[in-house]
Amino acid sequence: MSSQINASSRDTASNKETVRTPQNENNLATSVILFVVCFALFLGAIYSLSFLTLDNPWPMAVCLLLFALAFWLPQTIFGRSDSAGEH
Repeated sequence: MSSQINASSRDTASNKETVRTPQNENNLATSVILFVVCFALFLGAIYSLSFLTLDNPWPMAVCLLLFALAFWLPQTIFGRSDSAGEH
């Protein structure tokens, strides 16, 4: 593991030169809340398949939407997609 400081890994909110690592990015409560939200979206996608019939395609559309949100939110909105190259 290297200790390189990239421009993208510096904390711009303060004047200190701190490196954002996975250990200091989120506290435990925030991580648990984010996990519960994303897992609920995933379980909602699976549950929507119980209403799927050949006559009604909308449960599959809801399933795909919830499934995509369950993976898209943590990777883009919650900010973990850009940290793969830091460590």
